[in-house]
Parts: sequence; C-alpha cells; structure tokens
Amino acid sequence: MHAFAGGAPALDFAGTLRYRHRSEPREDMHSPLALSVWFRESGILDRDIPCDAADLREAWTLREAVYHLILAKMSDRTPDQGTLTLVNDYARRPAPVPQLTPDGQRHVVDPSAAQAFAAIAQDTVSVLGGPEAALLKECGNPECSQVYIDRSRGSRREWCAMDPCGNKIKAAAYRARKRMNALKAASTRSR
Repeated sequence: MHAFAGGAPALDFAGTLRYRHRSEPREDMHSPLALSVWFRESGILDRDIPCDAADLREAWTLREAVYHLILAKMSDRTPDQGTLTLVNDYARRPAPVPQLTPDGQRHVVDPSAAQAFAAIAQDTVSVLGGPEAALLKECGNPECSQVYIDRSRGSRREWCAMDPCGNKIKAAAYRARKRMNALKAASTRSR
C-alpha cells in the first residue's frame, strides 16, 4: 500500500522515491507491478494495467523531472529547460478518459501507462502553475523528502503525514525533553 500524503498525484508520484536525503533512498516503484498498483491506488487509473520494464524506466524519468520542477518552484528558481520540456510534452498527451457506468461507478476507458503519465504531467502543470504552488512544503522530518500542499489553517503543518514522520519527530522531541528535565533535576540535586 502506498502512502499519499502530498495532496496531489504529481507530488505523491515524485514521493515514490522516499527519503532522498539518505545515502540510500527507498524506491517504492521497484517493479512494473508496483508501478501498475501505484496508478490504481493513486486514483489515476481505476484498475491495474500491464506495465513493463520500459514503462518503469519511463516512470522514473518522468518522476525525476517532476521532482526537479517542484524543487525549482519551491526555491523560486527557473527550472532546467530540458526538464520543463519533458513534463510539458507529457502534459500534451491524452490523459485517461473517465466514464460513468450505469451503476454510477467511475470507469477509465482503455487505460494505459502513457495516459497515466499524461495525467501526472498535467497535474504537475496544475499544481506548480496554480495558486497552491505557494503552499508547497517539504516534510519537516530531516530524513523525509516528501513535498506536500499545506492546506492547514495558518499553514502550520510540519510533516507529510503523522505516521511515520510526525510520530517520529514528536517522539524525538519528547525524549529530548525528558533528557533535558533529567539533566536539570540532576544539576539541581548536585548543588
């Protein structure tokens, strides 16, 4: 099961390479099957589709382009032209075509990896070119590299998700307070 803490499919897609700040990041899209499952779980497609190694390589290329555009936007830098062109080229392609079934369910007609990539690129353009771009933040957990849209009141959200990042930060702060209180108590007793 994938975590979707970014608030937009493009941000969650970029976050499939987790913990980028570590020497060994964790790859969530490690196989064609994992890519297919991600498309379904993200809601971009309504079912698993056959994906192959070429689709996986294409996903990694698009993901890194999306991630670099996100970083450029957050740091108010002009993005690399090649990266911008790559994402814009994908955004021009046909996205999944949702239809309503007679029983009121959403159904994507003839879904494909190419359509899913187009939807991700289109979402990237919408997020980075829209008003929510000003709400982008990176998780406050120093090990986590997930970028999310902070829609909280007062923009006070500090981490991508409570589990695991928020819990980890809060537990570390609690342990630090306990150590500090123990040191203060020991210092007071030794006087």
